[in-house]
Amino acid sequence: MTKAASNGWTREQMAQRVAMDIPNGSYVNLGIGIPELIASFVPEDRTVIYHTENGMIGMGPPPAAGQGDPELINAGKRQVTALPGAAYFHHADSFAMIRGGHIDVSVLGALQVAHNGDLANWSTGEPDAIPAVGGAMDLCAGVKRVYVVTTHCTKDGQPKLVATCTLPLTGQGVVDRIYTEMAVIDVTPEGFRLVELAPGITLDDVQQRTGAPLLPIM
Repeated sequence: MTKAASNGWTREQMAQRVAMDIPNGSYVNLGIGIPELIASFVPEDRTVIYHTENGMIGMGPPPAAGQGDPELINAGKRQVTALPGAAYFHHADSFAMIRGGHIDVSVLGALQVAHNGDLANWSTGEPDAIPAVGGAMDLCAGVKRVYVVTTHCTKDGQPKLVATCTLPLTGQGVVDRIYTEMAVIDVTPEGFRLVELAPGITLDDVQQRTGAPLLPIM
């Protein structure tokens, strides 16, 4: 792989960029990792209601250091806060909300995303890999829009945006938009299409690190 670009978005800036695309009044489920940062960046003039599959709606941002409640956690077992009006419910009811199409946006991490929207984000396929898909498969199948926020390449420089996923799939044709440190990319019937470049990044930079053709900004 070629040398990594010197500019681009930080993890926090990636989360902030995703937050800008979440419509006012949306019910949103945030995955583990970078997606968890998004709750801190939603514009103040918007109301976004966060859902977590372990049984809470109305989740707030992470607590200040030392101020959290160890029994108030998200699905990733990280401490969260509860906003006024938050509600708690049975795990089965939480999944009924997901499977019933009541969640507007899911933001997930990824190991691979294919040009047709296939998503692999739960297992590397290795013998010691995570033993179950958890709630990710339900979120892919039941949510109205699926956003992925992830680094553009793996730690060893291999593209995460590929022609065909080689890892176990979470969902087929489910991803709508991808956010990386380099760009915002839509999944279209024609394949990956560039929406926006991060500062200091060129189309060539992104294409060199993408394992499938990349259509230019329209």
